Amino acid sequence: MALAFRNMLRTAARKMQVRGYADAPKGDEMALTFAAGNKVFYDKKVVKQIDVPSFSGSFGILPKHVPTLAVLRPGVVTVVENDGKQTKIFVSSGTITVNDDSSVQVLAEEAHPLESLDRSAAQEALSKAQSELNSAANEKAKAEALIAVEVAEEVVKAATA
Repeated sequence: MALAFRNMLRTAARKMQVRGYADAPKGDEMALTFAAGNKVFYDKKVVKQIDVPSFSGSFGILPKHVPTLAVLRPGVVTVVENDGKQTKIFVSSGTITVNDDSSVQVLAEEAHPLESLDRSAAQEALSKAQSELNSAANEKAKAEALIAVEVAEEVVKAATA
């Protein structure tokens, strides 16, 4: 009797431990949430494709993409909406999460549409960052200046495109 009960418990436990596949998204849908401290750009909007800059390399995301977690580097995130319209947004840094249900979250420290970038202001910020790098007195100041230079270079590149 005890042996039969134990076997029944083991069988029930094994069935509960079986991992299944994630719920498949409806067709080829991918819901995007894209936000920064200054603005929410997309809130669970279904889009066709997202191209992101990350420290492990730039990559594109389509529906049913493998789950991923990456750190954004300064650069341009391109969102291709279902009607084919492309929206380009500059990000300074942040994270990108691709979930197994094809939902995607882009959380940026700062983000601005490309059309709102001022090329001359970006050039001025780059010059200032480079001079701060040249006059850095210690390792901390040098590291901070290097980050500022990297971001400013990417803003100039994005504003020029």
